[in-house]
Amino acid sequence: MPSIDIYTIESCPYCKQAKALLTSKGADFNELKLDQDLKLRQQMSMRHSGLRSVPQIFIDDQHIGGYDDLVVLDKAGKLDRLLGKFP
Repeated sequence: MPSIDIYTIESCPYCKQAKALLTSKGADFNELKLDQDLKLRQQMSMRHSGLRSVPQIFIDDQHIGGYDDLVVLDKAGKLDRLLGKFP
């Protein structure tokens, strides 16, 4: 299984949807809650130049993007492959 990091804010509906999609795929992920540790925002920004919006998703250090990007990958049948599942 790949390592998945997702940067979130508690009140963000897109963060909740991204977590729900990953959970529905059986993926384990590390949730990095920006509203609980402000230094994580700087970490997120440094992982991919200047990111400010949430959620931001990384799979094995590959920047996936936000919720919309995750959905596009899923609809294209590419998310399962990134998650180590081959249909």
